[in-house]
Amino acid sequence: MNPTPVVAPAADDVRAAAAALDGLGAALHSRRPVTVSVAGNPRSVALPQVAAAALEEILASLAKGHSVALVSTGTEMTTQQAADTLQVSRPFLIGLLDAGEIGYRMVGTHRRVRTDSLLAYMERDGAARAAAADELSAEAHALGLA
Repeated sequence: MNPTPVVAPAADDVRAAAAALDGLGAALHSRRPVTVSVAGNPRSVALPQVAAAALEEILASLAKGHSVALVSTGTEMTTQQAADTLQVSRPFLIGLLDAGEIGYRMVGTHRRVRTDSLLAYMERDGAARAAAADELSAEAHALGLA
């Protein structure tokens, strides 16, 4: 698997994504097939509903100015690719693997991290961070600091 390309939108991209999201959002909620065409090309293509929903998520992120990266969940990545995805050092990732936080398999002497296992860890970690932030906020409020 190649390193995951991250797409960072420019200002024009943010505006275009917001405009496209308006059109696609209406089509998705109508439950009719979604077709797309490229300007200047007379041919249009019908998108599977799941692809249209994924495209809606991508456009929503881009419209907010957020960067986007696509990762296939049925693949594996190297430990360096997984560390890059988490934006942590490779030694820190190895610690997570050794602690059983993220599943992996050995290929010879090399670890391969399943993308779905990495994404599951990211969801668990995000939920734990949100819970900790909520707890800190409640404690600060109770102490009259917020």
